Amino acid sequence: MIGAGVILLAVGGGDLIRKYTPSRGRPFALAGVAVALLVLSAGADAVAWMFVAVGAAALWMLGTPRRTGGRAGLWPVVLVAALCVLAVAATGARAEQGPLSDAWPTETPLGALSLDAAVLVVGALAFLAESGNVVVRAALRDGALSDEEPAALKGGRLIGPLERVLVFSLTLTGAFTLLAAVLAAKGIVRFPEISRDTENGTRAEYFLIGSLVSWATALGAAFLFWWGGQG
Repeated sequence: MIGAGVILLAVGGGDLIRKYTPSRGRPFALAGVAVALLVLSAGADAVAWMFVAVGAAALWMLGTPRRTGGRAGLWPVVLVAALCVLAVAATGARAEQGPLSDAWPTETPLGALSLDAAVLVVGALAFLAESGNVVVRAALRDGALSDEEPAALKGGRLIGPLERVLVFSLTLTGAFTLLAAVLAAKGIVRFPEISRDTENGTRAEYFLIGSLVSWATALGAAFLFWWGGQG
């Protein structure tokens, strides 16, 4: 579980820096994230996973340019997903979680939460915030859609992160009725513009593919948390 959390933190943190940090300060910000990951992983007795995470983040950023979202296709997404699955399968919920776990308050406002689980939750939220948009763009490009995004749906770049965080959070808390309501509400809100779609159906295709990929990303992160907790 800790390995998946560190990997998602590295990739998600890198994408957030790439999006919001000016180019001049970007190397320093990335170096700061690497140092923070080193301190965290050392305190959690997971230094090996830190090096895996930094390598995965570097390959991710090379394969997913910020503006186009996927020159290399979907292989960076498959790579990160495979590494996260491997990390959960290899470590699961550890009995010994390093010296940092001794100072970790397992009783949180969300209930009992171990250090490994907390790192995975934070890493998932960091990944869903911006890297989720990268995943959606890569899927749309791999689906042979036009690089030109329909203007009416560009708001999805802001709605998407909020939606993924909601799906992830509601799934973890078991609020499935509210989750279904959120997903249904998105379809209702988007229906008028989709119903005015052009003959080639570009808007509807963007909406369907983008939404399904976005939801699958959030549910995949929730599954990692659930699976890791079974160990």
